[in-house]
Amino acid sequence: MRTPATSSRGGEAVPLGTMPPYHKATPGQLRTFELPREVTVNEENSNIGKALIEAWRKDGILQIRMTPEQSDTLRQCFKTSKEFFSLPAEEKATYVDDQSFAGYIASGEEITDGIADYSEIFTITKDLGQSDPRVQNKWPCHGPCPWPNESYKDKMNHLMDILGESGEKLLKLTALGLGLANPNALTEMTEDGWHHMRILRFPQVDKTNGKGKTGRGIGSHTDYGLLVIAGQDDVGGLFVRPRVEGESLKNWQTSAAGFQEDDDKWIYVPPVENVLTVFPGDMMQFLTNDYLPSTPHKVGLNTRERSAFAYFHEPTFSTALKPFAEYQDTVYYGTHFTNMFMRNYPERVTAKRMIAENRMDILEDLKKAAMKQAGGICA
Repeated sequence: MRTPATSSRGGEAVPLGTMPPYHKATPGQLRTFELPREVTVNEENSNIGKALIEAWRKDGILQIRMTPEQSDTLRQCFKTSKEFFSLPAEEKATYVDDQSFAGYIASGEEITDGIADYSEIFTITKDLGQSDPRVQNKWPCHGPCPWPNESYKDKMNHLMDILGESGEKLLKLTALGLGLANPNALTEMTEDGWHHMRILRFPQVDKTNGKGKTGRGIGSHTDYGLLVIAGQDDVGGLFVRPRVEGESLKNWQTSAAGFQEDDDKWIYVPPVENVLTVFPGDMMQFLTNDYLPSTPHKVGLNTRERSAFAYFHEPTFSTALKPFAEYQDTVYYGTHFTNMFMRNYPERVTAKRMIAENRMDILEDLKKAAMKQAGGICA
């Protein structure tokens, strides 16, 4: 018999959702933070930053309290998301762009470690019209977002805007916690950032299309940017794996997809009302020379359909990143992002057009230009 995970609040057990079947994990009790209205350079905010870093290094993930506006917007977006995913498959499949990776992704289309994921997704990337010079010059991954309608566009863009505000605060606090000489070192990287979001629906565990692995919503992986800010409904399905002594993952060098997916060192992240979860991505790990490792995570299918979203607070696409500590490599973020999506969606129309038009050669030229400006050797 499966029982709901609980947490203690004031001596009273509080139900936190039921862990999905087919997974071995320990229910987590994560630290929750309330972000300040404004992040200035002072001892109090430095201490908050240090506490954030301590939580990430220990658990791989933490929670932040949502503002009333974020809670209300998230509820509206979940409703809008369910309305879209309830549309006929033939209609949903029309919302795809063959230049960007934005738009609809059917259940079973995304691949993680060679296995189909059951997640159904709408991906929002930077919405760039055909007149944008980057689109005209055929930069990989650049193009319009194929919005289902204006209402969907307005709601999701508003959600991204208010999550972006939290992302900027978190980066400033992180810089303070790391003791960086420039407290704006991280936020300077996100000017015109390649921020994007994935709106997800996970089917009930016994109502899939049979293309993937039983109980597996998304296989284990790390994410590619600076920070991931995620929200979920009350069903539950997210698992994270805190770093184990002696392990070393560098997803920008060798794929972390499928890493230790079936071992017993995973932490289940129970849904908690009015919080968002936050964890570091690959570029945060690279910038901090492994001090803040990118968090492996996966999603299990539960006994009910589940809704979630993941917002990625990112550097500029054309940024060549160098670590804060001495390190021999430099990473060109645009190459890392493009490689991740080409790996996950090898049969998508966007990937096929990318190859047919030799856009990867354009990407290599962009990388060389960024490297010339930044100096150093690029990974």
